[in-house]
Amino acid sequence: MTTTTVYPVHVDAELDTGLSRWLWVFKWVLAIPHYVILAFLWVAFAVTSVLAFFGILFTGRYPRALFDFNVGVLRWTWRVAYYAYGALGTDRYPPFTLRDVPDYPAHLEIDYPERLSRGLVLVKWWLLAIPHYIVLGIFLGGAGYAVQSGERVPGWGSGLIGILVCVAAVLLLFTGRYPQRLFDLVLGLNRWVLRVAGYVALMTDRYPPFALDQGGHESPGTATLTTPGTSPTTVSTDRGASPETSRWTTGRVVSLVAGSVLALSSLALLVPAVVLGIADAAARDSDGFLMSPARTLHSSGYAVTSQDLVIRSDAPGVAHRLLGDARVDVTAPAGHRVFVGIARSAAVARYLGVARHSVLSGIDGGHAQYDQVGVGSLATPPVAVQIWATRSVGAGTQSVVWPVATGHWTVVVMNADATPSVSVRASAGAELPALPWIVGGLLVGAGVLAAIAVVLLVVPLSGASRDRTAS
Repeated sequence: MTTTTVYPVHVDAELDTGLSRWLWVFKWVLAIPHYVILAFLWVAFAVTSVLAFFGILFTGRYPRALFDFNVGVLRWTWRVAYYAYGALGTDRYPPFTLRDVPDYPAHLEIDYPERLSRGLVLVKWWLLAIPHYIVLGIFLGGAGYAVQSGERVPGWGSGLIGILVCVAAVLLLFTGRYPQRLFDLVLGLNRWVLRVAGYVALMTDRYPPFALDQGGHESPGTATLTTPGTSPTTVSTDRGASPETSRWTTGRVVSLVAGSVLALSSLALLVPAVVLGIADAAARDSDGFLMSPARTLHSSGYAVTSQDLVIRSDAPGVAHRLLGDARVDVTAPAGHRVFVGIARSAAVARYLGVARHSVLSGIDGGHAQYDQVGVGSLATPPVAVQIWATRSVGAGTQSVVWPVATGHWTVVVMNADATPSVSVRASAGAELPALPWIVGGLLVGAGVLAAIAVVLLVVPLSGASRDRTAS
């Protein structure tokens, strides 16, 4: 149970007088240095939030050093938003610091919770916050897709905050004034957003209120937090009780950000390594080939062909050492004979000429997509031309195995008698003898990056924690 006079995420701001009529036009440019730094800080925020998740799950406490850093990132973000297009409430350039700047007109503080629920940490940031995510979608807008004539068309919608700030910008331009009531509404919407941000960032167990608390300032007070299994905890909501971020020096912040970037880079190497390793161990057939799922290929014309397959290598034999042999399996309907062959692309183009055929352009949702080429007919059966590097013809399933070589190549599937209307089931694959080495390289790279990341993360975190303990 929780009783409180104010929410533990405090958002205050003061509307500057004498705002420029024109400066807001250029603030997107002026704020670029902040946007670049915040992009890296938010990478670190994501990593430290994951670390905090496990800290809360196992100990019931949000590690204080992580808490101070993450509050600082939210504070920095709020100052930049207040200066730029989250509010346009000041023309004073935001400071480059995680700490609170008392004389800056925008402030954000979050009361440090002595205890947090281990159970809520599993669900509050996604399941419990869903109603607020819907509201924030209205406030902030976002990107999405619309279906138009069967095609997905990307689009962007501005949220309520953006619309109101745009109105404020127009009023500033023509009147030189930012109406106080409009400012109070914009601050109330931003306060709602930041309260939810603090909640989903695991910084409080108290559910954000569905309340639009307008105005630039909140009243100080106290809050009593009671978590099942723990004794009540009273925290002050005065700014003086805010987390101290001064222990996060520039060097520590840079180290934390670098460690976070390397940690995510390590994960980016680890995930494909695991996927490829599983495929290498479990998805090979009895002949050692990694094959694609069988797909239905169909053409009303005389053939189905692949796009031009370009194999490049500066050294002879390298392509084959990397890819090994390639294989194409084609299964004809009962009672039909099918031809499958691989030849140089130029030779295939001369053979098919203007004959009507389908070029496989891709697979979308499990269905083959084609480009239709040619309008003429074809009289010469494929077995009558001597262009094929490898070929197979007959009923049932036909397979061709091709030692991969450099050059431009095309796979051709036809009826054996060169009649139109081709319909088969086909799959393709390769031996990929280099795959185990690729997996090993990715794992080694992920391990090295992870080791460096741990050092870069542990050093600043332990330093910030040690300084707080010493004080």
